Amino acid sequence: MTSLAQDIKTKLARLNVLEKIIAVNVIIFLFGFVLSLIMGYSNGVSLSWLELPSDFETFILKPWSIITYAFAHYDFFHILFNMLWLYVIGQWFLNLFNPKLALNVYFLGAISGGLLFMIGYNIFPSLLATSSLVGASASVRALLIFLCAYMPNKELRFFTINLKLWYIGLAIVIVDVIGLFGLNTGGNLAHLGGALLGYVYAKQFAKGHDIGKGFGKFMDAFVDFFSFSKKSPLKTVHKNKSKVGGYTKADFDEFNHQKKIDVILDKISKSGYESLTAEEKEYLFRAGK
Repeated sequence: MTSLAQDIKTKLARLNVLEKIIAVNVIIFLFGFVLSLIMGYSNGVSLSWLELPSDFETFILKPWSIITYAFAHYDFFHILFNMLWLYVIGQWFLNLFNPKLALNVYFLGAISGGLLFMIGYNIFPSLLATSSLVGASASVRALLIFLCAYMPNKELRFFTINLKLWYIGLAIVIVDVIGLFGLNTGGNLAHLGGALLGYVYAKQFAKGHDIGKGFGKFMDAFVDFFSFSKKSPLKTVHKNKSKVGGYTKADFDEFNHQKKIDVILDKISKSGYESLTAEEKEYLFRAGK
């Protein structure tokens, strides 16, 4: 049993940040499913403490739900398609950007989608059939639209047609707007909220402004606050003669590596992916690996 637990722990440690989010989503889905069987809950009840309520009065009593709703799913196909999208988009995103940015876009996309859902429900309550929100769709939309807005002229091969990313992003937004007049108005509002966040974030990031930087620092402080790892009060300091000015050769190599990636990404934002040389494309691909 110990060996199995260690094996699972090792495999989880090898996952990238978005794959770990997928794992958390799946675990929560299975927990809700098992809880429904044991407690005899009707469908859509077992994870109610994670759901985002539609009215602000209830939301004040469970503020964590602005994020946790993005980890709650009841329907198998709902979580299946959301996680498939997240996996595909996540691999692409992390080949180009660092994990911290991916997490910022994911969580801020959830928050933006949740806020637009609550605002829409309180302005037009008769249009929304649901009184709560679940699902990672808004976060996934944020990641996808970020890519479409950051590299709008990047082309994808679709059968025999080359489609620019901004075509795909626009088509997805149009589908969500049309969906406002269907049965899932609340869900599509959340999609649009996530898409809006992804678009604004990408445009600002291309200008050198990381609008999620403050959120990232808040999350770091939040995690540190709940970290119970004990630190030794006394430290033995060993001098490293291989360091120059407090930095090792590995530090300089890492700095130069990141600098080259930043230059390539800046070139993509200004002239598109196709402007890269074969050597630059290969370097970016190897860096993503």
